[in-house]
Amino acid sequence: MGGPEEPREARVRLPQLRLDELLEELQARLDAARGTRDRVHSLLEAVLSVGRELDLEQALHSIVEAAAVLVDAEYAALGVIGPDGRRLSAFHTVGVSGEQIARIGPFPEGHGILGELIRHPEPLRLAKISEHEASYGFPPNHPPMNTFLGVPIRVRDQVFGNLYLTEKRGAAQFDEEDVSVTSTLAVAAGVAIDNARLYEESRLRERWLRANAEITHTLMSGGEQGEVLRLIADRAREITGAALAVVAVPMADTDSLVLELAVGTDADAHRGLVVPGKDSLIGEAFAAGTPVTSGDVSHDERMSSGPDGFAGLGPAVAVPIGTDPGAVRGVVLLVRARGRAVFSGKEIEPLKGFAAQAAVAIELAERRADAEQVAVLQDRDRIARDLHDLAIQRLFAAGMTLQSAGRFIDHPEASERVVRAVDDLDETIKIIRSTIFGLRAREGVGGAGLRARAVRIVGEAAPVLGFAPSVRMEGLLDTRVPREIADHVVAVLSEALTNIARHARAQRADVVLTEDSHQLRLTVSDNGVGIRSEGRRSGLRNMAERAEQLGGELELSGLPEGGTVLVWRVPVPAE
Repeated sequence: MGGPEEPREARVRLPQLRLDELLEELQARLDAARGTRDRVHSLLEAVLSVGRELDLEQALHSIVEAAAVLVDAEYAALGVIGPDGRRLSAFHTVGVSGEQIARIGPFPEGHGILGELIRHPEPLRLAKISEHEASYGFPPNHPPMNTFLGVPIRVRDQVFGNLYLTEKRGAAQFDEEDVSVTSTLAVAAGVAIDNARLYEESRLRERWLRANAEITHTLMSGGEQGEVLRLIADRAREITGAALAVVAVPMADTDSLVLELAVGTDADAHRGLVVPGKDSLIGEAFAAGTPVTSGDVSHDERMSSGPDGFAGLGPAVAVPIGTDPGAVRGVVLLVRARGRAVFSGKEIEPLKGFAAQAAVAIELAERRADAEQVAVLQDRDRIARDLHDLAIQRLFAAGMTLQSAGRFIDHPEASERVVRAVDDLDETIKIIRSTIFGLRAREGVGGAGLRARAVRIVGEAAPVLGFAPSVRMEGLLDTRVPREIADHVVAVLSEALTNIARHARAQRADVVLTEDSHQLRLTVSDNGVGIRSEGRRSGLRNMAERAEQLGGELELSGLPEGGTVLVWRVPVPAE
């Protein structure tokens, strides 16, 4: 009886085993469907989160974070391709701390695997980065990375940048579903980036319009040239994110330009400097009448403001004030901090309009100054005419009357007094005529100002020295310094530069000429061999005597690192 029961139990257990397998398979498919549903929800949330951002930098950071979460990657980055289309201009990371980034060094520029994705903008999935032919290793202190997934981001059919994802958690490999999800996010990221760009451009356009309105109002309100130029420099620096803004204007009777105004980083070190009209960044923009850019002013040979004038600064653009090469009135120079983006064409266009405002400011200031000068000259002519037609005629008539009356005076002493009175009237007439001549004579005739003369002396010394000295000037040098003192300054400057050429064996020289309403100070320094104990001192003695004649003094000192500093100072007469 026991035999027939055993097959029945076996038949009962067999369907039970098959049912368990079916239930496990069903559970697995349900889990997979639930996982797919959750991933789709996560993707939708990521798309919505990225799309809400209007600030471009924040949008890029949100895209990187969302990509890392969606594919469960430990490290993620977004590289923005630069204008040249071959390198990365910006890099946003997730998973690497600031301390680690500092130890690794500069962000990558797009070599190796990163460059492979730039050259071939298609999804790239690798099981091991080091096995790819384009890989050449990581820099020191870089965390280890094996698995890799890269996807390009396109904005209006143009590749904006790439998403880089490495080290899928759990030692797993990136699969096709990861590629599909990341590619979908990249499409949404392209739309979000485009929207953020449009929003940024509209805000930037609004800021330029507001700044233009402010400058126009200042111009129409009769603002002074210096006030308007400072406003232009301030607003241009703020809107473009520049660290330094400089306004250079041409110097009379020379080919040089002087940095009339500077705002921002180390502004005092640049204000008053004289730059050559040729072979300089500012000079190129001035001569050509078109904007000129530099990727790094601290290493640009066209910049000549001294050894440390542009330390820590990078990209720059020089925009001419005025568009006609023959009527350019100056140059606006904007310089960004090192590491910042170069000035793009979209940024330079509004700057050209802004510089045109500066041209209007200078034109109005000159016309206003001309009108004031004409008014002064007309007033002088009226005074001279009145003196000639009224005062002199009346004095002459009074003299004639006294001379006639003198013939009727018999008393010797009284007659002598009348004669003296007539002589005094003649002398007074001569004085008035001299005054009339002075009123009708134009001021400023008879030679260039001290600024132009000093620049000319430095320019003439450059071929002898073998280099062009840097020049910096401050104060009312052309109006407050009398001609006699100016002549002495020119002579001392010429002698100082000649001494450097003959004895110093220097590679660099700096000339600083300042006036502060009380004192005129000329400083000439070099990095040569220093002061020698032997040798003739006739040149130095002459310079000292010139200072003593004017109530000033000469100081000569050496520098610890080698070289000489000559300081020649004299008082300036009060107005």
